[in-house]
Amino acid sequence: MSSLPKLFITIGILFIIIGLVWQIGGKYLSLGKLPGDILIKRENATFYFPLMTSIIISIILSAILFIIGRFR
Repeated sequence: MSSLPKLFITIGILFIIIGLVWQIGGKYLSLGKLPGDILIKRENATFYFPLMTSIIISIILSAILFIIGRFR
């Protein structure tokens, strides 16, 4: 049997978990406003690069995918 349906179910569950964490965690964690995020404001322009937020999201996603890979 094809493993494509299992892949879609896994991706769907992962999106649900990410959505719940994002929704609930947004009240307690201020992702996007962490120390290490770069914000430069000038008169006519604003430059924002969420460096620390990107690193944290990358670590979390890597850990989740590592755990999923272990159970395959």
